[in-house]
Amino acid sequence: MTNYERVRDGDIDPAVFTATVLDEASVLRSFGSKTYQTFLDKFKGIPYKLVATATPSPNKYKELIHYAGFLEIMDTGQALTRFFQRDSTKANNLTLYPHKEDEFWLWVSSWALVLTTPSDLGYPDEGYDLPPLEIRRHVVAEGYNSNLDRDGQYKIINDVTMSLAEAAKEKRESISIRVAKAKEIVDSDPEAHFLLWHDLEAERNAIKAAIPDVVDIYGSMDYDERERRVIDFSEGKTRLFATKKSLSGSGCNFQRHCHRAIFIGIDYEFNDFIQAIHRIYRFLQTETVIIDIICTEAEDPIYRTLMEKWKQHNHLQQRMREIVKKYGLGGVQMAEAMARSIGVDRVEVKGKNFVAVNNDCVEETKKMESDSVDLIVTSIPFSNHYEYTPSYNDFGHNKDTEKFFEQMDFLTPNLLRVLKPGRVFCCHVKDRVLFGNATGMGMPTMEPFHAMCIRHYMGHGFAYMGMITVVTDVVRENNQTYRLGWTEQCKDGTKMGVGCPEYILLFRKLPTDHSKAYADEPVAKSKDDYTRAQWQIDAHGFWRSSGDRLLTKEELEKMPVDRLQAAYRKFSRGSVYSYADHVALAKKLDEDGHLPATFMVVAPGSWTDQVWDDINRMRTLNTTQSQRRQQLHVCPLQLDIVDRLINRYSNPGDLVLDPFGGIGTVALEAIKGGRKGYTVELNSDYFRDAVGYLQEYERTDDNFSLFDLLEA
Repeated sequence: MTNYERVRDGDIDPAVFTATVLDEASVLRSFGSKTYQTFLDKFKGIPYKLVATATPSPNKYKELIHYAGFLEIMDTGQALTRFFQRDSTKANNLTLYPHKEDEFWLWVSSWALVLTTPSDLGYPDEGYDLPPLEIRRHVVAEGYNSNLDRDGQYKIINDVTMSLAEAAKEKRESISIRVAKAKEIVDSDPEAHFLLWHDLEAERNAIKAAIPDVVDIYGSMDYDERERRVIDFSEGKTRLFATKKSLSGSGCNFQRHCHRAIFIGIDYEFNDFIQAIHRIYRFLQTETVIIDIICTEAEDPIYRTLMEKWKQHNHLQQRMREIVKKYGLGGVQMAEAMARSIGVDRVEVKGKNFVAVNNDCVEETKKMESDSVDLIVTSIPFSNHYEYTPSYNDFGHNKDTEKFFEQMDFLTPNLLRVLKPGRVFCCHVKDRVLFGNATGMGMPTMEPFHAMCIRHYMGHGFAYMGMITVVTDVVRENNQTYRLGWTEQCKDGTKMGVGCPEYILLFRKLPTDHSKAYADEPVAKSKDDYTRAQWQIDAHGFWRSSGDRLLTKEELEKMPVDRLQAAYRKFSRGSVYSYADHVALAKKLDEDGHLPATFMVVAPGSWTDQVWDDINRMRTLNTTQSQRRQQLHVCPLQLDIVDRLINRYSNPGDLVLDPFGGIGTVALEAIKGGRKGYTVELNSDYFRDAVGYLQEYERTDDNFSLFDLLEA
């Protein structure tokens, strides 16, 4: 018997044991944590493993799959792919597919067991029934706030807050009134024993001052004295006990003499909250348990979040109990039936101007004719960042980036072979955030994935032609990764990197004739259509609108926020840039409440076509997917990017290939632009959606095309 740290960092090797038990599964809840990543390897191959917890998956169902990964039932990537839908706009925001819920619970029942009462196994509950549980909410509404807002107006109540920083500020400012409410509750029931839960030292001091009879403990207290006070309360020798959830929230048994608990403050941590309740609401409790929760009006979102998590926690337990009663303790065969697949039955759908194939792109390109493709445009999987299909063929199913490129070694030679001499391969990539809890560096760092891709493709014979930078919104990125935070920047700027743009890497297959380096079939443009004037402006990379004058900074400051982003970009492109003026403008907007925390309205505008700053990030096929309530693609490729690449690097009638076709973006934009599309996709759901979009476009396209004449 030992602690987790000794196993993770010390000299205890689990591999020498036949059986191991983790008494509390919360150690596995964070997928990217050092403990989880270490335990996954250290406990691999142990014949018998048990994980136990009183609060399974208190927050999100997807946390259950971390237990499955540790127990070697199914690796986490496969489980995520099979059961959870991803949010392409917010990192790690995964939710259970509604139509997969029954399958998910049946799968969980094949390796996990939830027991709450003997009746779950068919035995009588006599002697094990818990008494009623009563939740009383107390909202303190006034008496602590006298702050002025930025306009000099007194606020009657504090703003409803959602951020952790604002929640902490609200808690600090309302200590006195919350403690006063707790004293009122304690005084109203003088015979009852009370457990007073708090989080801050300032709260503990206020409790001691307001209720002198309370017995408290704190972290720096002598351990023996702390233990004595805990035992005294559990044995009923003291009536009032103040403690923190971090000190007494797990493992303590106070139910014999206490049936009342007061939460003098609340936070978003449901696991700590429900564990604290179970210190008195547990076996051998005979009285109705009363839980008093004290919060301010502004903390209502926190309270509602806790209640919603509690509801989800109860739902989880109820579903598992129903399955146990219905199917018993068997179901191991289900886990075997859901094993990761290998290979795929090829499906091909043809239209007038497209070919869509449901297949492994390695196998598909291997069978394609050499020198048969005019342009390749694709967004490759970003190493092992996502899995799209529960298949060994999926390029996201790799341990790390090194293994990813080993798999790419089978695809890239075929891409070079099928591309016509002199033609272009456009590869959409992005660098990857490496989180500190996984790397052990304590801070997020970046994997230069785009540079690694350049080296990989050049190693296979592609000629590197440069890259296009697509600017992303740094504020939105920080909301997804929390690696560029303003608060942390102010504490220590050395931790901060910069925003992570996307890149289009441009490669070329060398032409047959190297003397002039023209493609065997050049992408030629008519000078009547592509004029010298347009060429000069495009080549210079500084585009300026004609007619309208540029906006002034004063006009920008008065502009509504929803119009400010586009207006500032236009202003930025046409003005001599001043960093000091840029910062001053943003500061003025912030003071006036015009600088949102959710997106960047004063992003610098680009003066060159090597950096694209005007990509409409909302213009993807995911917009249509969402409207149709279909599965969203996790990394949708913006239509603007695809359109420009196809126009730049192909002729009308050319064949455009996307080996990672997704929901058909490249093929669709190709046929819209008078080309032909060839899309290959392993995920059968994405493939069906792609075929639907392509067929729908061809049905509604009434234009008589060149291809109709050629095929006649």
